[in-house]
This record gives sequence, C-alpha cells and structure tokens, in this order.
Amino acid sequence: MQIKKPQHLQALRELLAGTRYLLCVDLEATCDEYPTGLTDELKPEHKLAVSRHEMETIEVGAVVLDLHRDCKIVSEYTSFVRPVLNPILTDFCKRLTTIDQADVDGADSYDKVRQKLEDYLSPFKTEGLIWCSWGDYDAKQLAMDAVRNRCEPMLADLSHTNAKKWHWKILSCRALALRPAVEGWGIEWSGQYHRGIDDARNLGALMGEILRAQGKIPESSRPAQERL
Repeated sequence: MQIKKPQHLQALRELLAGTRYLLCVDLEATCDEYPTGLTDELKPEHKLAVSRHEMETIEVGAVVLDLHRDCKIVSEYTSFVRPVLNPILTDFCKRLTTIDQADVDGADSYDKVRQKLEDYLSPFKTEGLIWCSWGDYDAKQLAMDAVRNRCEPMLADLSHTNAKKWHWKILSCRALALRPAVEGWGIEWSGQYHRGIDDARNLGALMGEILRAQGKIPESSRPAQERL
C-alpha cells in the first residue's frame, strides 16, 4: 500500500510517542432496520424497535498493540453487555452481529463490564495507553451508555483517536468502512464482520500495518521553517 501523505503518518507516530500500547476497540449495539422497499417519505411514519438514539452497547471487543514490539497484537478482551432499554434483540440485530439473545441475557451490566475492562487494562496503563476506534461512533456510544447507566463511560480516563480519519489522511483517499479499508491494504479479513472482537482484531491488524509502513517525510513536504 502506497503512503500518499507521509507527513500524516509521522503525525500519528508522534501522537503515540511516549505511549507503549494502542488499544483498538470495536462495539456492537442494539439496532433495527426499516422494511425493504420503504421510501424515505414513509420512514418517519414507521417506528423502529430500536431508534438510533436508543442504541445500546451489547458487545465490547478490544485488542492491545505493543508499539515497542513491532506493533503486534499482544492481548485481547471481549465481553457481551446486557442492554436495558431494549433487552430483546431484533431479528435484524441478530442477523447482522450473529449475537444471540442468550449472549446478552447472561451478560453483565454496562457498569460491571466497565469495571472489568478497567481492571484488565490496568497493567497496560503503567507504560502508556491510548485507544482508537474506526470513526467516532464508539466513543459517542460509550458516553450515551454511561448516561443511561448513571456511571462513568468505559475508557473515560484514556485519550481517544479516530483510526478511520488517520487512514484516509495517510492514504489521501475517501473515508472507507472498516472491512474495505482492511482488504484494501492487502490484509485478508479474519472472522465475522460486525462482531466486536473480530472487528477489533482486524482493526488491530490494519493499525499495525499502517504504523509499520515506510514513510519518511520528504524535505519538500516539510514546512519551510522546519527545513531551516
């Protein structure tokens, strides 16, 4: 994969400087879809079982990249989360994510999973830890979940960066969904698309490839004052 904007790759590396670990996170959430063939004009009259503002996290997937060990995945975490607003998963949600009703029925609450994730991440925080996701959705979803559950958001004490934005900046391309971005880099997709842990693994693989890519800033790309 050709690096089109090496200055942005350098900026990403500088952002991570002083940090040993990068946490790649992906969430799955409750959801619904409009019936096939429903026009945009009729959609406001159709009530979804789960509206966009009612979506709740039902799976957290995360992998840890060690930036001091060639950006390899060294650990992973996954957990289902029990939804409270709409505890019964829609058929669409189950088809999309392959998450079953029994998976969430037996899961811990958002706050309990938050505490377990915090304990899991504690050893990595001592040497520096930043988390990323494909877009800003995941961070916003965790914040909304926290309000509903009257607790702190998951990962609230960590800095977040948008991996999707770094991808299109570095490659100077349009913003892509995660799977096309992974496969476009020449990485074979592994696992089930739209499963939190599988998406996190693939995001981790992509971020590792990006960070290992060769791309020094040419002199002509540097601001004039930096070349003095």
